[in-house]
Amino acid sequence: MAASLQAAATLMQPTKLLGVPARNNLQLRSSQGLCKAFGLEPASSRFTCSLQADLKDLAHKCVDATKIAGFALATSALIVSGASAEGVPKRLTYDEIQSKTYMEVKGTGTANQCPTIDGGVDSFAFKPGKYQMKKFCLEPTSFTVKAEGVSKNAPPEFQNTKLMTRLTYTLDEIEGPFEVSTDGTVKFEEKDGIDYAAVTVQLPGGERVPFLFTIKQLVATGKPESFGGPFLVPSYRGSSFLDPKGRGGSTGYDNAVALPAGGRGDEEELKKENIKDTSSSTGKITLSVTKSKPETGEVIGVFESIQPSDTDLGAKVPKDVKIQGFWYAQLES
Repeated sequence: MAASLQAAATLMQPTKLLGVPARNNLQLRSSQGLCKAFGLEPASSRFTCSLQADLKDLAHKCVDATKIAGFALATSALIVSGASAEGVPKRLTYDEIQSKTYMEVKGTGTANQCPTIDGGVDSFAFKPGKYQMKKFCLEPTSFTVKAEGVSKNAPPEFQNTKLMTRLTYTLDEIEGPFEVSTDGTVKFEEKDGIDYAAVTVQLPGGERVPFLFTIKQLVATGKPESFGGPFLVPSYRGSSFLDPKGRGGSTGYDNAVALPAGGRGDEEELKKENIKDTSSSTGKITLSVTKSKPETGEVIGVFESIQPSDTDLGAKVPKDVKIQGFWYAQLES
């Protein structure tokens, strides 16, 4: 009986297997290595390293580090983009523009700029005679529209606008005869070139004003410091353009609905909508020479032009649009 009880007690005691202490030592050393890897030092008396908690802390640290790195990258990108978007790109000379490839010019804004002159004199230094003006380029830098002020009963004045179309408003490759008289006066007649561009601007109140920036058939005379003249402003839309109700100048319907009784279709309020007007108007431009380079035949200056806006084929009263900017040309004898 005593022997049986002793055997049972022996079976109930924890059995010590060979190799278990070695496995415990291995787990302890592995845990100590992980703790040291995460920057934790185990206590000498009692080892309390929780692998799950440490991994969670490491994940938070990695997320924080990623946020900081992303913020730094975004900040640096913002600084770089702000530096490149600050103002307009550097103005290049004609030879510098011609030396660049399409990919070097694409997306830089240079294609919408007129060339400048490197050197030269701050006056018009060409001798009297007959020349041919080529590469005549006009680059607007300001569009203002004469309209009623935002405040009540404010008189009409030229207001700053916001450009709504792309940077495709520069006129270029314009040419024509240019004559310098013995008395110092000059005369230029526009004959050909990319001499019009459709532009739309928006007033502070939200109204959008489309117009056709042009100098068609310009005849400019005067001193080099200030010469100019009238030019033709064609209709913003052609006679074959159809409005949303199918009415046009040379095609389409005569009225928006069936023929009204009593001649109501010819009333003034409907007449301007039914009868399309594609007639041209006139504008005026003043040019001024600021620098010239006789050895290369180049001339640059500034200009100011005032012309009417679109009339929606006669349905609206046009607004005066003031355009200011730079111009460049080459004179060949």
